[in-house]
Amino acid sequence: MTMASVSTLSLTGICLGLLAGCAQLPTPPAAGAVFTPNANLVVQGVPAIPQALVDRVQRYTDFRGHGFVDWHPTRREMLVTHRAEGGSTTQLFLLRAPLAAPEPLTDGAEPVRSGRFEPVEGRYIVFPRSRGGDEADQLYRLDLDGRQTTLLTDPTQRHSLMAWRKRAGEIIYSSVPLDRTAQGGSRASIGVSVWAADPLQPAAKRLVAELPGPGWFGGEVSPDEKQLALTRYVSNAESEVWLLDLASGQRRQLLPAAGEAKASFYAGRFHADGAALLATSDRAGEFRELLTLDLASGRTRRVTGHVAWDVAGVSASEDGQLLAVQFNVDGSDELRFFDGRSLAELAPPKLPPGNVGSAVFDARRGELAFSLNGAQGPSQLYTLAPASGRVEQWTRAHAPPGIDMARFGNQQIVRWKSFDGLAVSGLLNMPPARFSGKRPVIIEIHGGPAAQATVGFMGRYNYLIDELGVAVLQPNVRGSSGFGKTFLTLDDGFKREDSVKDIGALLDWIAQQPGLDASRVLVSGGSYGGYMSLAVGVHYSDRIAGIVDDVGISHFVTFLRNTESYRRDLRRVEYGDERDPAMHDFLHRISPLTNAAEIRKPLFVVQGKNDPRVPYTEAEQIVERVRGNGTPVWYLRAENEGHGFARKENADFRFYALVRFIETVLLK
Repeated sequence: MTMASVSTLSLTGICLGLLAGCAQLPTPPAAGAVFTPNANLVVQGVPAIPQALVDRVQRYTDFRGHGFVDWHPTRREMLVTHRAEGGSTTQLFLLRAPLAAPEPLTDGAEPVRSGRFEPVEGRYIVFPRSRGGDEADQLYRLDLDGRQTTLLTDPTQRHSLMAWRKRAGEIIYSSVPLDRTAQGGSRASIGVSVWAADPLQPAAKRLVAELPGPGWFGGEVSPDEKQLALTRYVSNAESEVWLLDLASGQRRQLLPAAGEAKASFYAGRFHADGAALLATSDRAGEFRELLTLDLASGRTRRVTGHVAWDVAGVSASEDGQLLAVQFNVDGSDELRFFDGRSLAELAPPKLPPGNVGSAVFDARRGELAFSLNGAQGPSQLYTLAPASGRVEQWTRAHAPPGIDMARFGNQQIVRWKSFDGLAVSGLLNMPPARFSGKRPVIIEIHGGPAAQATVGFMGRYNYLIDELGVAVLQPNVRGSSGFGKTFLTLDDGFKREDSVKDIGALLDWIAQQPGLDASRVLVSGGSYGGYMSLAVGVHYSDRIAGIVDDVGISHFVTFLRNTESYRRDLRRVEYGDERDPAMHDFLHRISPLTNAAEIRKPLFVVQGKNDPRVPYTEAEQIVERVRGNGTPVWYLRAENEGHGFARKENADFRFYALVRFIETVLLK
């Protein structure tokens, strides 16, 4: 999980008043007015939040950027994501020209983060949306004339928009069943159904294929619209590329070829003539590189083998003559161009500074839309005309009045040696120079575990850095992506706690830094990072001041049994199969719930009631166990959220409570 996503994860669970018998940190009585959380929040053990705290913090809660979604098929217009002024959630907007005011297309309590124009005339948009953070996405058609929305899919399943068949006027989408519709509330096996449907006549959908297992995604439709390129994900270290016939439903594996070793392979788009397919793979080395696959002969050709970083994204011009390739360089994406025919690297484009997000060519004009994110602002959109090199800005990020984002400092990469000599790195934000003396530290651990802390805007956390003088350090422990496939697998299975030891080594490193205060360290994380923060509390309670666990795993066995079934087998590959007796015993032994008596520092737990990934029971069982040991526990649960907080009002309260927790345990 990146800091951009961590900074918007709101602490859940807030009920007015304390439960009887709950341990509470000693705090002075609140003076004056207090802030009342909204009705969807349940609070246990959280002291009242003074309105004065809210007044000084809230201006750091309204940074607003823009995300690129799609190009209009006939006009120089964009579909973008944005949160409007006063809005609660991210929605879709139409951007008609550079720096024009975005026109709202969707609204409501539920966020909308993606969508696709009807690809011929752009008469309507197809977009996914779930409810209350349950991630059970349904597909909708939004007619641009009249703004009417129509449900296209079966609400008893979870759906994903895969591709358009432009000439046929069909969308290709996938569906997976949900546990809530299964007898007994769980499913022993999962398959993926692939459907084709005219969005104007959704009831006439047709089943294309039934695919075994949960890990199918993609894809790209061939230029003749007869085939679909798919990726079958098995694990972080293994995936495959398949070709699906859209008429017969027959499929064949393209990569790895018969007899070839397992590796990661991901399908990209077809060449303009349909004779070849772009793909990425790490089969030739540590990093994922771009290659082309000739569909007739099966021969592959390496394109970016000379670049020792992962390919993070690829976009091709409509005629295939130009490739825009993103590389993840130490946590910051850079953009390079390649000739689509010779595959030679071209002169690099001159872009404004920042971490490149999406980069997508416009089919009609060959113009490249891309986003940039950096320490001095959230995502902003630009276009590049490759022939002239002209860059044009399309959006400007919003900062609340009185905040100059240009003053926010850049992240620096820091490195340390772990217990076994492995080099580990992280991103460090230091407070401004006006803060003297050794600074307290928040260690913010990403989720995944195969995610990565990346360079970018710190959002609300800028308040902690710029106003409270707290240093924020985001480690990329073993198991993180972006540092090679060997590094990615160093925490698998029985090696799980080696990543926790990386944090132990980081605590040693902090103690050696003249500007950091090793006696004032708070560890925090979301999802898998929540497990990590709890595990650090188990093993290093004497070296930290407090713990924040956002939607974290507290017991691997109960997590694997209760996570949604479409995720379960994929998670077993990463964490281990709890059905195996030896692995079951190991997972039980290392789980924070089993070792809750060792968590002796104040704990703040945050959870969404509708989380399909890490069920809310993971939070409630660790809260009960740690609280029963007499350790102070704050618990916030949001009844209308899932795996993280998507609604601004919830995210804001989580941050207010976090600031109070930090001031209580770290800055006292």
